[in-house]
Amino acid sequence: MSILAFGINHKTAPIELREKVAFDPLALMDALSSFVAQHQVSEGVILSTCNRTEIYCSVDGGYGKRDVSDWLAKFHRLNVDLIERNCFCYGNDDAVRHVMRVAAGLESLVLGEPQILGQLKSAYASALEAGSVTGRLGRLLETSFSTAKQVRTETAIGESAVSVAATSVVLAKQLFGQLSQSKALLVGAGKTTELVAKHLRQAGIKDLTIANRTLARAQDLVDEVGGQAALIGDIPDLLVDVDIVISSTASPLPVLGKGAVERALKLRKHRPFFMVDIAVPRDIEPQVGELADVYLYTVDDLANVIDENKRSRERAADDAESIINAGVRRFTSDLRISKAGDGLRRFRAHAENIRLNEVEKAVSALQQGADPEKVVRSLSRTLTQKLLHEPTVSVRDDAAAGKAETAQLLLNLFKLDEE
Repeated sequence: MSILAFGINHKTAPIELREKVAFDPLALMDALSSFVAQHQVSEGVILSTCNRTEIYCSVDGGYGKRDVSDWLAKFHRLNVDLIERNCFCYGNDDAVRHVMRVAAGLESLVLGEPQILGQLKSAYASALEAGSVTGRLGRLLETSFSTAKQVRTETAIGESAVSVAATSVVLAKQLFGQLSQSKALLVGAGKTTELVAKHLRQAGIKDLTIANRTLARAQDLVDEVGGQAALIGDIPDLLVDVDIVISSTASPLPVLGKGAVERALKLRKHRPFFMVDIAVPRDIEPQVGELADVYLYTVDDLANVIDENKRSRERAADDAESIINAGVRRFTSDLRISKAGDGLRRFRAHAENIRLNEVEKAVSALQQGADPEKVVRSLSRTLTQKLLHEPTVSVRDDAAAGKAETAQLLLNLFKLDEE
């Protein structure tokens, strides 16, 4: 049996193909059942996210990349050659290493991002529910989870923010500490503002206002992330009470000027402002940054922080690779021990059958009045002969065939090589 990791992801294929091979969550159970119904497949897990569709499986030795491509093409009604040109397929140790790298975020578009671990755990849970994972593939996923946790706790892979939204919130926390008592004003109601709002909520912000040119769009976003909706024209009045201002609109002209901020500072008794201008062209007049008690960051300032954070994650990734290599060795070792355990159980069962048969004969002989000493000697002699007969024959046959190492192996097994 072999372990395979097959996939189409952001490194191998454009989004036009990735979206075609993605699995609808409602169809995932049927997909798992269909996949493991193939006679050479014993286990299967399907991971499907916006950036990847990957299949991890335990298969017979002859099953490989073309077979998975065929199944995926049939399931999604696609050309198999198109899939095979845009996929990867790893086997055994390379497959194990890939799954662990995915779990740790080392294969993600954003290095070290934590969401992928939760997505992989969900994929494993779905496979358990479908009954498509039972043995060593399950052990691989569980080992990958523990390895990813070790990467998170022992390296700085996830500590530095590498998105505009996350970095904005990290900088705000550096200024104000805990954000639970701070108030935030977000200007604009696009995707970036939505991400910023979610990061602020996660950081503990309770008081959140979203201002937009149209109140309806602001209210739509408020309905999703919570808070209050307002119009951009209300900003001068809103400034008096807020601590954090993050702006991201498509306005060709600034929506917040130096005069409005100066008036707000006087009414706030110079309580500091933290402001981030993500927009291009800029939403906040550059002169605002010249005011005392205002900490203004532009998108270029954030880019510098993000670049340094990326370098920090890359340095941490080297440490993560060492942890993953150790995880691969640990899993491979456990798998070999497990395989050896199956053989040892069969060997012990064989020896036990011989013992029971010979004991039965000895008891019968004693019941018929045979000399006990002779019975015991015969029992021990017969046990020795029957336990050693097959190994002895194998050593002799191998020696005749020029395989002298079998005899040495036998000596090693019984610790006789030093005598």
